[in-house]
Amino acid sequence: MDHDERDSLHQVLGGRGSALDASLPPVAFGLGWYLGGRSIAVGGAAAVLVAAVIGGWRLRGGARPLAVLVSLLAVLCGAVIALRTGNAADFFLVRLVTNALSGLVWVVSIVARWPLLGVVVGTLLSQGRGWRRDPAMLRAYGRASWVWVGQYLVRLVVFIPLWLAGAVLPLTIAQVALTWPLVALCIAVSWWVLRRSLPADHPGLRHPQPTS
Repeated sequence: MDHDERDSLHQVLGGRGSALDASLPPVAFGLGWYLGGRSIAVGGAAAVLVAAVIGGWRLRGGARPLAVLVSLLAVLCGAVIALRTGNAADFFLVRLVTNALSGLVWVVSIVARWPLLGVVVGTLLSQGRGWRRDPAMLRAYGRASWVWVGQYLVRLVVFIPLWLAGAVLPLTIAQVALTWPLVALCIAVSWWVLRRSLPADHPGLRHPQPTS
C-alpha cells in the first residue's frame, strides 16, 4: 500500500474540515455559557448560531443538505436538552449517545463480517462488494475497524466522568482534543493496521483480489 493510498484513506475517512466543524459548536457553547454568566440559553444560542453558519458555508461548498441538517439538529437538540434539564453539561449528552451507538454499530459490523471500514472505503472507491470477496482485504478491514471502535471508547471513557461531574469547560476542551487530533490518529493507525494486515504481494486497497 503506497503513499497515495494512505492519502486516499485520509480523504475518505474524515478530512480536517469535517472534524473541525464538529468541534466548533461545542466550543461556542462552552465559551458562551462561561462568558454569559453560566447561562445555558446564551451558550445554546451561540452553539446553534455557529452550527448554522458552518452549515451555510458547507452548503455553498456543495455539501449534502441532509448531512448539514443532521449536524444542525444535533446541536439544536443538545441545546434544548440542556435548557430543559437546567444542566449545562447535558448539552454534550447527544454526543455521548452518538459515540456509544457508533461504537456498537462498528462492533456489530465486524462480528457480522461486514466491517464498516470496508463498506465505507469500498463504496467510495466504487468497488461494490469486490473488497469483501477478497479474504485478505476482508480480514484487514476487520482488524482496522477495531481501531475505530477504540476511538469511540476513548471518547466515552473521557466524556462520561466529566459529564457526571457537570464539568462544562473540561467537556469543551475534551471535545476539541478528541475530535480532529483523535480522528487523525485513528486514520493513521487504521492505515498502518491495513498495511500490516495485507500480504506483502497484495496490490492494495484499490485492487481487491476476489477468490473464484
